[in-house]
Amino acid sequence: MTRLEAEPDILGGDWLARTLRLSPDGGEEVVATLVQRHGPPRSRRAVLYVHGYCDYFFQTHLADYWERLGFDFHALDLRRYGRSLRPWQIPNFCTDLQVYDEELDYAVSFLRQEMGYDRLVVMAHSTGGLITALWASRKRGRGSIDAMVLNSPWFDLAGGWLLRGPVTAAIDVIGAISPSLVVSGLGPHYGRSIHRSGTGEWDYDLRWKPIEGFPVRAGWFRAVRRGHAELAAGLAIDVPVLVSCSAASGPNDRWHDAIMSTDSVLDVTQIVAKAPRLGPDVTITQIDGGIHDLTLSPEPARSGFFRTVAGWIDARVPPS
Repeated sequence: MTRLEAEPDILGGDWLARTLRLSPDGGEEVVATLVQRHGPPRSRRAVLYVHGYCDYFFQTHLADYWERLGFDFHALDLRRYGRSLRPWQIPNFCTDLQVYDEELDYAVSFLRQEMGYDRLVVMAHSTGGLITALWASRKRGRGSIDAMVLNSPWFDLAGGWLLRGPVTAAIDVIGAISPSLVVSGLGPHYGRSIHRSGTGEWDYDLRWKPIEGFPVRAGWFRAVRRGHAELAAGLAIDVPVLVSCSAASGPNDRWHDAIMSTDSVLDVTQIVAKAPRLGPDVTITQIDGGIHDLTLSPEPARSGFFRTVAGWIDARVPPS
């Protein structure tokens, strides 16, 4: 593999970004972006972080924490997300979640072969948790990674039987015929609760992670629901998996008093119920007071999540 040239990243400081040039997708040139700190490897262990939907990597405090655990930290902005989004592209769009295998394979190969890491953990959030779980199941037995940490992974569609049944069936047809058709959108409430422009403590680029998200398109919704069905049938991930989520869910269609202490995006009961279907070695933990992205939770929930990860990692991914 050719060494990828690194350029200064938007995060500034010692952060660097490497552009991964991928195969044309639907006739369109696409890239992904690998983000890391400057310098040679400091450890033999590394973590690769994968973001969620309407998201990108900006959580430098998460990188700091992993480095205190003795891991070098790397993050991947998937195609059409964040740093990898080009002006002519539909943000966050795909029609098959398996398309992301290319950049995941590329990043893992680079970290293993070029950077020389012996132990590699994938950490992923929300939709990234679904994408990486499906990928890891397909890669079983190939030694790609050593463990997974899933932060509020999107394992099923929150909502009633109408949305999860008849509407899903209709979108499965519509998404094949008119994949770019806008069929829904995201509410602004969660975004307002975490960004500094609202009531939150976090600052990030609203072009890449807008308060109201990006429009939900039929082809993407179809791809996600097919991924949910594959998970429901059972995966075969052959490395240890930690699944963490909030202890409670809140409504996602309005502002409410517990929005900063519950997952107000996904149904945590679905996460807990579906997690055992990932493979034979799954640990499930719930964080009191956690929000959808546990790494952005108010204290003390955020530190509680980090301690949970640290304890599990110490037991399951010791230094080689």
